Amino acid sequence: MWHEPECRNLSRLLIGTALYPSPDIMRQAIEASRADVLTVSLRRQNPADGGGEQFWDYIKDLGKRILPNTAGCKSVKEAVTTAQMARELFDTNWIKLEVIGDDYNLQPDPIGLLEATEELIRQDFEVFPYTTDDLVLCTRLAEAGCRTVMPWASPIGSGQGLLNPFNLTMIRARLPEVSLIVDAGIGRPSDAVRALEMGYDGVLINSAVALAQDPVAMARAFAGAVESGRLAYEAGVMPKRDFASPSTPTLGTPFWHGANS
Repeated sequence: MWHEPECRNLSRLLIGTALYPSPDIMRQAIEASRADVLTVSLRRQNPADGGGEQFWDYIKDLGKRILPNTAGCKSVKEAVTTAQMARELFDTNWIKLEVIGDDYNLQPDPIGLLEATEELIRQDFEVFPYTTDDLVLCTRLAEAGCRTVMPWASPIGSGQGLLNPFNLTMIRARLPEVSLIVDAGIGRPSDAVRALEMGYDGVLINSAVALAQDPVAMARAFAGAVESGRLAYEAGVMPKRDFASPSTPTLGTPFWHGANS
């Protein structure tokens, strides 16, 4: 998706709208992040029911693109129904698809996720599936028609960063035409830099900003991290070496032989 012309000018930082100390701090943090896409949970506060009216007013006033998600859904039917409601309420066919299979680490249900993805794509949704860093599953999601796939860095909300960079690197290498967004587990701006340096198209964060001591300053830090990581990727990071290599060559270096010469 981020390879498409209509998305190339979007920020590579996507940000969530939950867990902030107050709606005003949420608004300030989102503005500081310079993110263009916000994720919102339909199940947490339903605008059709008038729930969290101030929250929805803040979201609307920000003028950002909304990526509704199916957070908390544990079955295909529940996720599909939530996606349908989100499309009607937010007037968008974008959906961040979550089908949770384990309550302890909130790991996605791979079978349910793929089934729900196939069904929603049949219904003309643009599906952004939240998945683990499983290469085979990411490949199947892409083959099902997802233009964007969102593997986790580590369990959602854990802040543990990129626990398995090898898996993430392999996914990037094997799916060069798919937009890849690292979703869940990022805790520090340096995690975002690393993901972008690996060639990922962006990162989605929430807890890392919302639970920081100063969410607004942390959002600003992540904005800079994403920009820095992408520039480093485009510039081409030098390869690691197993041996020392002098930055100043010895050829042409003057030698002083001292008093005995």
